[in-house]
Amino acid sequence: MLYRKLGSQGLTVSALGLGCSGMSSDYGVRDDVESTATVHRAIELGVTLFDTSDAYAAGRNEELLGSAIKGRRDGLVIASKFGNIRGPNGERGGTNGHPDYVPQACEKSLARLGVEVIDLYYIHRVDPDVPIEDTVGAMGRLVEEGKVRYLGVCEAGPQTIRRAHATHPLSAVQMEYSLWTRDAEAEILPVLKELGIGLVPYSPLGRGFLTGAFGSRDDLIATDRRHAHPRFQEGNFEKNLALLEPIRDIAAARGATNGQVVLAWLLAQWEGLVPIPGTKRRTYLEENLGALDVTLEPDEIESLSRALPPGAASGLRYPEFQLKKLGI
Repeated sequence: MLYRKLGSQGLTVSALGLGCSGMSSDYGVRDDVESTATVHRAIELGVTLFDTSDAYAAGRNEELLGSAIKGRRDGLVIASKFGNIRGPNGERGGTNGHPDYVPQACEKSLARLGVEVIDLYYIHRVDPDVPIEDTVGAMGRLVEEGKVRYLGVCEAGPQTIRRAHATHPLSAVQMEYSLWTRDAEAEILPVLKELGIGLVPYSPLGRGFLTGAFGSRDDLIATDRRHAHPRFQEGNFEKNLALLEPIRDIAAARGATNGQVVLAWLLAQWEGLVPIPGTKRRTYLEENLGALDVTLEPDEIESLSRALPPGAASGLRYPEFQLKKLGI
């Protein structure tokens, strides 16, 4: 396993983490037995960063991860989030970054995870009605109390990141970043490099699309959340299939998979980022970790960057109303 420093506050993690959200919600059918086996296999292979949230399946994902790491906690970096409110059946309930809510959310996450401290704690979505200084100030008090080790924010704009970091040093910012979602490059990455904050890209495989796993929209079951994402909707989906050709060409020449090439491209963008590809299957976990053995040549990196420039994908990464709420 390779390791990377995430930010400048002392946090070191495996160069690839494991996103756990899909184990309990959104993508496909749940399989707690295989998901648990996947977490165990990740630990065996040296993965240390495991990412969850109290919003994933209304806390059930934290419970699953907590059960899976029981007796295996040492050396792991458990990351969770709060503030993205979900009902018991996944109903969206807005955001909550009020200072009095922060410790309440943390206590519940600690209990579900079965741990005494959360290693990396994020505000999952910034509350537009609460100054970020108030939210992060309350998060900082959790650090002082020993309930949290490091702090992060998700899907925040550059000025919000600056204000949050000035309140309490951040170790990471989590946002979507991949070959077909390159929004972070214009303003976010320069700020993170300046301030010494790491980047944790989620959906680094484009929610699976960039792996070439889907030949048509029929490959997604009816309840799969990806149907709600514009890039997976009729018309956009078919246009986006053309984006896979340059990835496929390099993968074939390398004897690698599409996903390994996509992750290798992302890892080459900056040593301060740690992607968290999500899966609930050991087979895909092992395939993803194989990306660490793929070192792309500069001309290959440049070729992919030219073939999939910012804005290349057909359709927004989220429905427009959700993007407006992000305020980025």
